[in-house]
Amino acid sequence: MSTTSVKDVARAAGVSVGTVSNVLNRPDVVAEATRVRVLAAIDRLGFVRNEAARHLRSGSSRAIGLVVIDAGNPFFTDLARGVEDTVEGFGDSVLLGNSAEDPRREARYLELFEQQRVRGVLVTPTRGELPDLSGFERLDIPVVVLDRHLPAFAVSSVSVDDVAGGRLAAEHLAELGHRDTWFVGGPEGLQQVQDRLAGFTGGMRAAGGRTEHVPTTGLTVGAGREIGARLAALAPGAWPTAVFAANDLVAIGILNALVAEGRRIPEDLSIVGFDDIAFASTTTVPLTSIGQPAHAIGQAGAELLYAQLDAEPGRRPAARQVRFSPTLVVRESTGPAPRP
Repeated sequence: MSTTSVKDVARAAGVSVGTVSNVLNRPDVVAEATRVRVLAAIDRLGFVRNEAARHLRSGSSRAIGLVVIDAGNPFFTDLARGVEDTVEGFGDSVLLGNSAEDPRREARYLELFEQQRVRGVLVTPTRGELPDLSGFERLDIPVVVLDRHLPAFAVSSVSVDDVAGGRLAAEHLAELGHRDTWFVGGPEGLQQVQDRLAGFTGGMRAAGGRTEHVPTTGLTVGAGREIGARLAALAPGAWPTAVFAANDLVAIGILNALVAEGRRIPEDLSIVGFDDIAFASTTTVPLTSIGQPAHAIGQAGAELLYAQLDAEPGRRPAARQVRFSPTLVVRESTGPAPRP
């Protein structure tokens, strides 16, 4: 990192500090010869402007903070692209933080964004409640929650109806004759997991079926492989006929582990995922999934944020809860339940 200061540049160019500041911020008011001399000194000394300090002095920033719970999940990659595409249109940039489902990391990123005086914040909370946003409220920095439905809190949010998504998965499997199923996913503290489980359990019950919740420590391919290995070790009579995974990564892990063991999908087991990430259609057996519009969720969240930023002081719009409907995307990983 460069330790060269504005004073160093001014000394090297033979001008005042104010002239260097004008070159950096208002170059049109500086004579061309002086401007060329200052820019040459900047280049020669390797001067890098401290944007963070400048923003702190001015009390403003051109950045939007975004915290997601798993930057390695393609769903959140698409969500972040939706945010970025919208933010870019307003001439701002995105600062991305990955909480990795850790509330302490989430708190550190939010604290950093507060210190940086970002214009606004978008966050996917690690828990079914809001993190501490008091600092942003004090600084009048608006916050929008993504991928969570939190109607009890006075904050705007954008999410998909996860309960309806679980119900869609149950209805699809029930139509194929499945009555003995597993729901695989965790940690249980994640609201999405709870909602998808509730929708799936209710849907299977309505169809006269049952489901067993098989928790995982995370929503990763590795967690899915562990469950797939566990399934492969069971006697055939102990198997469910279908599995609904809390997300596509877990579903893909289960599918890959079973295929590696020579099991047939969907003849031996039907598998449904959630998210409909790009990889879902390219797995060894293309994955049936409950789709949610990740890019549109990010885009809608950023639009809600700018609706607050564009409002006059003291007249920001009331909190809004935007919810998208999930869709069933049927592929080759689901089929009729095997006959007893």
